[in-house]
Amino acid sequence: MTDEMERRSEPGVLVFEDFYQREYADAVRLAFVLTGRRDLAEELAQDSFLACLRRWGQLSRYEDPRGWLRRVLTNRCISSGRRHLTELRLLVALRRERPPSPTISEPSDRLWHAVRLLPRRQAQVLALAFLEDLDVGQIAAALGIGEESVRTHLRRGRVAISARLEEERAHG
Repeated sequence: MTDEMERRSEPGVLVFEDFYQREYADAVRLAFVLTGRRDLAEELAQDSFLACLRRWGQLSRYEDPRGWLRRVLTNRCISSGRRHLTELRLLVALRRERPPSPTISEPSDRLWHAVRLLPRRQAQVLALAFLEDLDVGQIAAALGIGEESVRTHLRRGRVAISARLEEERAHG
């Protein structure tokens, strides 16, 4: 046994921090081999150590708590793989059921293009007002801003759109 295994908080009880330091790299390596993703391997290893910590009072008395940790970790890797496959199947199904792309008439397309060129908040306010038909209070709630700010953005956005469309007519 290593010096770390010998250090115990009371006779026969391994200190969790020592266990964690000694086993973490191997746990991540095992999870990486099973998942193929370093980020997921680290997350699953940490989750497994957290489960281990919650039961440490009992596990610390085991001859070798690594077996329990490995079982939990491999089970989490398998569950993660199942979840990933389920997500992929759902994504494939959703792609098949994708609604058609929205179509906009030519004059409307020019208008919405001009809206997209506005400052972000003005574009949001105009889209919510004219596309979603929300009133000032609903827009304020949706964007988390005051009603007076909504009115200001509406006014400035309308002026900017009007000027841009007038300029296009003059040059186009």
